[in-house]
Amino acid sequence: MQTSLFQDTPDTAVATTMPAAVLTAPQQVEIQEVALPEPSATQVRIKLEGCGLCASNIPVWEGREWFTYPVAAGNPGHEGWGVIDAVGAEVKDFQEGDRVAALSYNSYAAYDLAEATAVVKLPAALAGKPFPGEPLGCALNIFKRSDIKAGQTVAILGIGFLGALLVQLAKEAGARVIAISQRPFSLDIAQQCGAHETITMDDHYKIIEQVKELTGGVFCDRVIECTGKEWPLNLAGELTKERGRLIIAGFHQDGMRQVNIQLWNWRGLDVINAHERDPQMYLEGMKEAVEAVESGRLNPDLLYTHTFPLEKMDEAFAALVERPDGFMKAIVTM
Repeated sequence: MQTSLFQDTPDTAVATTMPAAVLTAPQQVEIQEVALPEPSATQVRIKLEGCGLCASNIPVWEGREWFTYPVAAGNPGHEGWGVIDAVGAEVKDFQEGDRVAALSYNSYAAYDLAEATAVVKLPAALAGKPFPGEPLGCALNIFKRSDIKAGQTVAILGIGFLGALLVQLAKEAGARVIAISQRPFSLDIAQQCGAHETITMDDHYKIIEQVKELTGGVFCDRVIECTGKEWPLNLAGELTKERGRLIIAGFHQDGMRQVNIQLWNWRGLDVINAHERDPQMYLEGMKEAVEAVESGRLNPDLLYTHTFPLEKMDEAFAALVERPDGFMKAIVTM
C-alpha cells in the first residue's frame, strides 16, 4: 500500500488519498490508495468506522457475466457508519463531527460520500457501537409490512442476521415465533432472540407436519421467508394459514422461481415482496432502527460475530460465502 500524499506543509498535513478495497476480478480484491473524495454541495463525507457485509455482495465477489472489473473503489460496501469530516456548502442539517449511518455505496474504504438526504444521525447512547444502518432499517421495514400483531403465530425461515432481527421484533410485538433454519448455531441464536420454538430446516414434509402440529392444524398467520432460495419459498407457502400473509424478505438474485400458485390461490394468501426500492423508505426504516436499538427493542450486538480489518477484505468475503460455524454478521473495520 502506498503512503497517502499530503498538501501544504507538514504542519497543515491534509490527506489527498485514502485506502479502499477494489475488486479487480472475480474473487480478487486489492487494497489500493485512491483519491480522497470531495463532497458536492449537497453531500457529506464520512470518515468510516466500519461497514457491514451483505449477502448481496456475493455475486459481484464470485463473478457473473454482467459485471465488469475492476469495480469502483469501495464498492459494493453499502452498510457504512462513521463520523462526518466534511460538509457540502448547501448542507444545513449536519456538521463535522456528527456520527452517522448512511445509504452510500462505496464504503469498503476509509471514507465515503453520501447525499445529506441519505444520512441518519446516531445518538450518543449508541457511541462506540456498530451501526450498519441499511440492513437494520431493512428489518424494520420488513417487520412493518408484515403487519405482525400480538397473539399471532409467526414462522421465520432462515435465521441469519435479518431473520434473527425479525425474531426479536416479532417476539417484542407479542407474537408466538417459530424459527426454522439449517444451522444449529442459527437455531441457538433464534432462541436467544426470543423464538418460542425452533425447527431444523431439513425435510420439507417433516417441517410441514411439525408446524401443523404446533398450530393445531391451522398453520401460521405470518410466514417470513429470509433465505432467498426456491425450496424454502415454497415451504413458506405450505406453512401459511388460509388468508394469512406470506412475506418474501429473502434476496432472490439467482434466477427464476417456480412457486405453487395453486396453493397460494386456494388459501387466499396475501403475498408481500418486502424489499423497499424507494431510498426514502430505506431512510425511514433506518431512523426507526436507531430508535429501536436505542430503546432496547432491538439488540443486534450478539449478531455481530466476525470482524475483519479492511486489509483482510479477502478473508471477509470468504467468510461471507462460506459462512463458517458461528457466522451471523461480518463487519469490516477501518
